[in-house]
Amino acid sequence: MSMIKCNVEECHYNQSEFCQASTIHVKSRVPDHMTSISDDTACETFIPKTTKK
Repeated sequence: MSMIKCNVEECHYNQSEFCQASTIHVKSRVPDHMTSISDDTACETFIPKTTKK
């Protein structure tokens, strides 16, 4: 299993700052899909953690 770092604490797949999803999907957030900086990308695998009330 790959060791993919994740700093999104609100993601269901984040466990101790590592992604536990079996696969991930990362997409470009810009119209032409061409980017050279990470700020123009987004993780489509993100699922918010459920909150217990």
